[in-house]
Amino acid sequence: MQKPNYPLKIINMLKFKPSVGQLMDLCGENYRLFSKMAPELASMQGKYISSKSTQADLHMEIIEQSPYTTLIHLTYFFNQSNEKADPNATLRIYHDSKQLEVIHLKQKSLPIVRMFNFPGLILKWRANVFISKWLKYCLHQGHLFDKNNIKETTPPKVPTAC
Repeated sequence: MQKPNYPLKIINMLKFKPSVGQLMDLCGENYRLFSKMAPELASMQGKYISSKSTQADLHMEIIEQSPYTTLIHLTYFFNQSNEKADPNATLRIYHDSKQLEVIHLKQKSLPIVRMFNFPGLILKWRANVFISKWLKYCLHQGHLFDKNNIKETTPPKVPTAC
């Protein structure tokens, strides 16, 4: 496994001006992190929840599944009616190239967009940095999506459009 080619401190990662190659390295790292959370993703369908007794439930919905890609929705719900989703991410997993791309991200905990719109590469970089940190946190908490310990759920569908 190749060492990622980007700075490791979060503040540097948000101020950093990445290259396309560095963004691809980060998307590859995100793929590896998510693969630890959902090792059987290619054979999974539907909605899943990972519950930890002292943590918020992590919800995953598989929106599309094809031989080469999977589109998922990943979020926490912070109230009883499942209306407040934060962070709220739509992610595309490329199985053949082993990449995880942020398609849509809505969250309030780490501001990635400020007063003006950044160029696409920088915005994608920041969204993927956030996803990387969130996935590491979820793994640290012990979240796992697999067929043996996940129960199917039916939380309401949260809109994923910007």
